[in-house]
Amino acid sequence: MPVASLPSKSGVGDFGENAYRFVDELSEMGMGIWQILPLNPLGYGNSPYQPYSSFAGDELYVDLTALQKESWITSEIINLESQPEKIEYNLVREYKHRYLREAFENFQMQEEKEPAYIKFLKMDWVYGYGVFYALKKQNDMKCWNEWPKEQQDWILDKKYDISHLVDEIQYQIFLQFEFWKQWKRLKEYANQKNIQIMGDVPFYVGIDSLDVWTGREDFLLDAEGKPSFIAGVPPDYFSETGLRWGNPIYNWENMKKDQYKFWVKRLEYSSQLYDVIRIDHFRAFDTYWKIPASCRTAEEGDWIEAPGYEVLDTIIKKIPGIHMVAEDLGDLRPEVLKLRDHFNLAGMNIAEFSVLNKKSAVTNQLIYTGTHDNQTVKGWYHQAGKSEKKKIRRRLSRLGGRKWSVSWKMIAYICGSSADIAIIPMADFLERDDSARLNTPGTVGSPNWEWKLQSLDGMKAYRKRIQNILSRTRR
Repeated sequence: MPVASLPSKSGVGDFGENAYRFVDELSEMGMGIWQILPLNPLGYGNSPYQPYSSFAGDELYVDLTALQKESWITSEIINLESQPEKIEYNLVREYKHRYLREAFENFQMQEEKEPAYIKFLKMDWVYGYGVFYALKKQNDMKCWNEWPKEQQDWILDKKYDISHLVDEIQYQIFLQFEFWKQWKRLKEYANQKNIQIMGDVPFYVGIDSLDVWTGREDFLLDAEGKPSFIAGVPPDYFSETGLRWGNPIYNWENMKKDQYKFWVKRLEYSSQLYDVIRIDHFRAFDTYWKIPASCRTAEEGDWIEAPGYEVLDTIIKKIPGIHMVAEDLGDLRPEVLKLRDHFNLAGMNIAEFSVLNKKSAVTNQLIYTGTHDNQTVKGWYHQAGKSEKKKIRRRLSRLGGRKWSVSWKMIAYICGSSADIAIIPMADFLERDDSARLNTPGTVGSPNWEWKLQSLDGMKAYRKRIQNILSRTRR
């Protein structure tokens, strides 16, 4: 359940009242994990997988009511009227900005900053992100490699005068502080309710990010700061021409020189935010698809071996106790699974793909009805052919009640599997069709990432049913 998809009065899910209520519902039902999407600042296409930073969070998730309780917002908060089950990102940002700005002005007026803020300022990415975002706004939100040269190089030589940006820099730092503080509070509450948070770390970072701006030598870029090669995957189930993500490729040879410092710092910080870290596109630790930036599709490229063993050895050595799971979906060569198993990482199984071919889940694995990239179960079943539907019904016939929908029969199926963890997408829990689908791979922009709930009330109707399933399957 993405945080953004929670119901709220501000047009997008946030760290407010409904997030706590959602945790309460999970606890009542007997759930143990809440999996979310990346919380980083949304970049191109409002995708959480093209963020402006691997460390910063998106201020969209900051709860205005909490700021009002701290007296940073003193004016009346007028609820945003918007489409009930669609996030209108531009409208929401404009709406929230005026209240966030008011909160910042009042925060700045205090005589002495709280100790937590002083401590937060010492994190090495915080000030750099403030400058990065202030320069982006000055340049009409263009990518850093399109800024004037002296601004591009500020992070390298500090020669460009940024004194006129001080207010904006401080504003961005304030937003990051409130994001960090509110998320830590919510996570602590979830942990007290015996709910672990599974966060999502994309394998790649966006070109338009603090990560690339500050660490250009760690990526394969040309003289103008543009990717010479980009990431993606060749033609597969989702696309006949492959998926051209556009993220820059890592310069692994350079990263080795400082013992993969970027990866260590990135995952070390993520381990403070989440109890479990899902590594998206794990297979790229073994081999990655290297596409020339000049190619318009992902059809042309080469599989290149990555130093996965060395990188993961370093991460595990330097971050004791880190809990990672591997998104190992798709067509894989055997070496990917060997790499995963060498580090005893749990892999993943998608029931929409495995239920018909009887590819049963195994231990040390997570099983899903579907992920954020799949259709909802209802949409998947509706689109299936007549003979395929018959096979699905036969396969699931002995699961659940006679009047249960295929969505709930699939939930019973994954809970009854041998997988250590079963993850139920909220859209399937509520028996929703593809209008609740989060993302369609190979497409950019609306309606991807826009679905949100109008209310959490629908969860209560299935509380006893899921409790019964969890009890019967000993989950």
